[in-house]
This record gives sequence, structure tokens and C-alpha cells, in this order.
Amino acid sequence: MTVSNVVHDRPGVSDDVRRRVQEAIVATGYRPNPSAQALKSGRTGVIGLAVPSLGAAYFGQLAVRVGAVAAARGYRLAVEQTGARVAGEVEAIATSRRTALDGLILSVVDADPSDLRGYAADTPLVLLGERAPDREIDHVSMPNDVGAEAATRHLWTQGSRRIAFMGPEASDRPDGLARRLAGYESAVADLGQSPVRIAAPTLSMEAGRAAARALPAGVDGVVAATDTLALGVLRGLADAGRTVPGQVRVVGFDDLDESPYAVPSLSSVRPDHDWMAELAVATLVERIEGRAGPAVAHVAPFVLVERESSG
Repeated sequence: MTVSNVVHDRPGVSDDVRRRVQEAIVATGYRPNPSAQALKSGRTGVIGLAVPSLGAAYFGQLAVRVGAVAAARGYRLAVEQTGARVAGEVEAIATSRRTALDGLILSVVDADPSDLRGYAADTPLVLLGERAPDREIDHVSMPNDVGAEAATRHLWTQGSRRIAFMGPEASDRPDGLARRLAGYESAVADLGQSPVRIAAPTLSMEAGRAAARALPAGVDGVVAATDTLALGVLRGLADAGRTVPGQVRVVGFDDLDESPYAVPSLSSVRPDHDWMAELAVATLVERIEGRAGPAVAHVAPFVLVERESSG
């Protein structure tokens, strides 16, 4: 027990005894056995984060935030990629079981949350981000519709009169991108305008660049579904000889770390990413520690950061 108290830095051990134990640990090369500790406690001290792709700037930055919050609570973080596919998202839950993770934060894109209920029954699980919340699984989501609506209204107040939305092809799935489109459409309808859709085959900067080069005539404002797309839009408009914000104003969504450094700097909807990471980890830890009760659903607060791209 004395050795255990020293290893875990607990009080109740004299300085002399603590020193002698620490010297013995160094001399013998002792290391705690995580497997044995897990068998005794029923926990590994590791939680998982499954995201579509670490190649996307947003998810890389999300992993850094979640890792910092987890470490502050005494947990290590294991990160994997799902490829934004149902199979990958379901496999992430199965992997968390096989590797005895204490719980999983899943950024779900393709799977319907209702399809995950059976897996969540015996695996602490928090859904993050894109899909519509499920009343039986804890969920922390983006302010998708209200954020896109605010971006559209901002462009209008700045003087844009033909505002387009750039994002993936229309989908029947109730995901975050569809909700951003819905927020944009609600705003332009209230403003007495007709919606203008600009389809981008992916959410990459290159897709935004290509779409901006062929921007329909008369469009003087663009709400991009993500900052990654919006950064490509800035490049594409420059390629086409169109000035920002002089001829076209642009607003993105996510407020990536890179967005203030674009030329011009990118205006963006900034969800409170730190709030989301903190709440997702806190909710997961509560489930790991046995909190019962109904699932909770939260929507992140946001601000619209006005920079040069919207004038």
C-alpha cells in the first residue's frame, strides 16, 4: 500500500519513506502494468475519438482540443478515422469495445444515430457534430442552421444582394451541412430573395476554388458550408480577377485556425469549439462513471467573426 501511495502521489507518506520508495523504483526499473490495473479497476483510463479524417483541418484541430480536455481529466486519447462511412463509424464503436476503451466520442456523418442505439447500450458514447441528435444517445452539435442564417443576414447588411450558398450536392440526410443550407434558405426567403445553390463535389479547397471560378453572374455574396471551402473560394475569385470584398463578399463556417491569416482574412461563423470539446468529454466521463438518466443534447453557442472578406 505504501508503494502504491507513492506511485500515485497520494498523501500520508513521510518524505523519507517516499524518497526510499522512489529510489527503489529507479533501481528496479519498476513500471505500472496498465493491463493489471485495468483488470482491477475495470477501466483503462483511455477514451476514443473517431473522426471522418484527420486530413481535414477542422478534425485535426478538434482532436487537439479533445485531447487537452481529456488529459486535464486524467484520460489519454486514442484517435481513429472513419472515412465518413457507416461501416467506419460502426467499426469505431466495435474497436472501442475490443480495445477496452472506457468510452468513445464519435463524430458521426454517415450513420443514422438510431442505428447506433444497440451499440451504445453497453458502450459509453457521445455523438459529436454533424447528424441530427438522437434522443437516446448523448449529443453535442454545431449551431448549423442558426449559424448559416446569421452569415447570410450579415452579408445582406454589408450590401450583398444576390447571395449564394456553396456546399455539397443536396441530400435527404438530416446532417449538419443540410441544416446549414436550410438556415441559408430561411434567411434569403425572409429577405425576399431566391436561393442560389453552387454545388461543390467535395469540401476541399480545390473544390471551392473551381466552383468560385465559375461563379454565376450577379452573385455578390457567398456563404460557404465550411471554412475549407471558403478558403478555396478566395483563391478561385482571385484567379478569376474578382475582388473580395469589393465585388464578392465571402463568409465561411467553423473559423479554422488558418482563417484569420488568409488574404483577405476570412469572416466565419465560429462555434465555441472549446465548449464543445469540454462538454463532450465531461458528458462521456459522467457516463463512464455510471450516471444514469436520459440522454442529453446540446447545441454550441457561436459568434460571427467579421473580417476582411465580408467588408
